[in-house]
Amino acid sequence: MKLKLLAFFFLCSIVSVFGQQFQLSEDAKVSVLTIGPGESLNDAFGHNGFRIKDNALGIDVVYGYGEYDFEAPNFYLKFAQGKLNYLISRHNFKDLLYHYSISNRTINEQVLNLSSAEKQNLFNYLENNYKPENRRYLYDFFYDNCATRIRDIAQTTTTTKIDFKTPENFEPKTFRTLIHDHVGLNSWGSFGIDIALGSVIDRKASVTEHMFLPEYIHTFFENATINGNENLVQNSTTLYQKKESKSALNWLFSPLVIIGLIALIMLYITYKDAKNNTRTKWLDLAIFGTTGLIGVLILFLWFGTDHSATAHNYNLLWAFPLNIIVMLQLLKPQVKKWITRYLKFLIIMFALMTFHWIGGVQVFAIGLIPIVIALLIRYLYLIKWFNKDLPQ
Repeated sequence: MKLKLLAFFFLCSIVSVFGQQFQLSEDAKVSVLTIGPGESLNDAFGHNGFRIKDNALGIDVVYGYGEYDFEAPNFYLKFAQGKLNYLISRHNFKDLLYHYSISNRTINEQVLNLSSAEKQNLFNYLENNYKPENRRYLYDFFYDNCATRIRDIAQTTTTTKIDFKTPENFEPKTFRTLIHDHVGLNSWGSFGIDIALGSVIDRKASVTEHMFLPEYIHTFFENATINGNENLVQNSTTLYQKKESKSALNWLFSPLVIIGLIALIMLYITYKDAKNNTRTKWLDLAIFGTTGLIGVLILFLWFGTDHSATAHNYNLLWAFPLNIIVMLQLLKPQVKKWITRYLKFLIIMFALMTFHWIGGVQVFAIGLIPIVIALLIRYLYLIKWFNKDLPQ
């Protein structure tokens, strides 16, 4: 009974502390935490948060932006449409430290060189943001996420402007290159991203735009100054260092290998068809059905969602939505004359895709190289096959 009473009074004290605005002590510390990448695609880009520590008041909590609101109506539909609100979170620092260290993710801390008034402003801002009516915000991967919020709130709550200086040897990168830095060129994560996201992410990000990634929050905060020449960061500490481990077999299951094998099978079947003067219908149905469905998905992401990064996606040059309609034609014993003209059109689209890639308009997934070659050869064979069967 005594334990229950103690737990009750402890809970009441916590609610009391965070249920009202109160004054931080002179010794309070405000820092930015940067969490390194994790193993899953969802964790591949890292995370940021504000840590508020005040020993005098017994406070040690971390506020972060980017928590899913699973209770939102039509969660998955809104997620797909880019209309999902994310939440600000508040966690006990010890719990967060335990979670990310168990997950083997690097944790860096930068204590900010702020005045007592600025610390109080920032804390009040976070507490107000954490109120149920203020917790939600419309997430954008590039422009309004867990990292950009740290940058923007720091600028909002300080009385003097933060000057984010460009580090030495800094070279601006495109948004897509910045993504590849975290998920790799030949991973399934980058393969899906390169198909789903359009040419809008192939422009170079500005200095401040690099801070959509937590890693660059850490880099730019480290070099930032306030009040003319004072460092924004008072001191930096690594609270946990990731233990590196490599899997020698990862490349065996990479897109380039798996899709390369599929492409070889397609080429082999096409070779056998040419040798035996026949056509493997199921292969053509699979090709046109798959590329058509991918094209429909790309169109949906471009025109049917609010995602800013899925616009102007030239993956439509190889995954053409009308292929689904053509698939129905391929089921018939005798195809229409326009089929050969359509196949020639698809080959022209491959040429345009190549020019877009070489010209830097859009970078495509490297895993597409073998499949595009196989598709090109299959389309050429089909043109020859249908020309043979069509009446002259």
